[in-house]
Amino acid sequence: MSCGRVAFERAGIKVKKYYASEIDKHAQIVSAANYPDIIRLGDITKWREWNIAKPDIIIGGSPCQGFSVAGKGLNFDDPRSKLFFKFVEILRHYKPRYFLLENVKMKKEWQDIITNIVGVEPVEINSSLVSAQNRKRLYWTNIPVIGPPEDKGIMLKDIVHENCDIAVLKDHGEYREKSDKANCINANYWKGVDNHGQRTVVIESLSEYIVPFDKTLEILEKEVERGKAGFFRKDSQANGVYYIHDKAVTLCGDAGGGAAKMGQYLFGCITPDRINKRQNGQRFSDGKKFYTLTAQDKHGVLIEGYIRKLTPVECERLQTVPDNYTVSVSNSQRYKMLGNGWTVDVIAHIFRGLK
Repeated sequence: MSCGRVAFERAGIKVKKYYASEIDKHAQIVSAANYPDIIRLGDITKWREWNIAKPDIIIGGSPCQGFSVAGKGLNFDDPRSKLFFKFVEILRHYKPRYFLLENVKMKKEWQDIITNIVGVEPVEINSSLVSAQNRKRLYWTNIPVIGPPEDKGIMLKDIVHENCDIAVLKDHGEYREKSDKANCINANYWKGVDNHGQRTVVIESLSEYIVPFDKTLEILEKEVERGKAGFFRKDSQANGVYYIHDKAVTLCGDAGGGAAKMGQYLFGCITPDRINKRQNGQRFSDGKKFYTLTAQDKHGVLIEGYIRKLTPVECERLQTVPDNYTVSVSNSQRYKMLGNGWTVDVIAHIFRGLK
């Protein structure tokens, strides 16, 4: 979806001509909607048919599923991972001045194979330095990279709609401006601009993202073993106060009213659709950084007593992609490509070494 092009802009580097080799039609739609001037090259396996001049830089990231320690561990025998060798063929043919190859953290033996082939050691950067997402990635490049990016201190609370957006609420047929955070989880966000006119937010009603209460209860009940602290207002299952990762989280039957009185609680939640899903044995994050976005899992947040899925805009923010950059395709495709994509601000940091 051309995160590299966004990163060049963010790094202040002008691009004369940008080629893209992508066969996913949804990614092509998003890319073209934002950058209609990009020249489409099609299937990378047919690169010998290309008729292009020598580029200054070649960037890419072959599919990571074959290398990921969270995947099946098929490494170079995985058909998807074999696209890495196509990248190498193109690199050796065109011999650009610079190159950048991105991939996931992987077994050292596989990492060393890539290093020996491309001729440089990878730089490891965690997206958490520039976003609210923990996302460790390896970058093989001959661009001079001066250390990791500066930690911007961005937390999960800084990207969720309830905290950071100014919106216009549709209230009984009339529109009124709303700032800071929503008082009600059923608030209908329509369109808003921040205090400086910098951000336009287009969000459908958050209610469509909210996990049904019975399922929310089922998810939290599985965490009770870590210590149930007591009850809020009355001794009932729906008003239990739970400790998750040593922080109190209130679940209330009135969808957040009671939780709001006890203070706001915000935790990243692993894939609400999959009750038994865990990452490193945990269901919820510590509330500071979010889990790594993937193409398969649609994560959520536990906030003020209810669980809801992340919106596509929030996923864009986790990848430091502009709000609504992917709006030209369905939500399911937006989640998928954002999980597969790059964290733009990390790439921009690397590109600044070109100056």
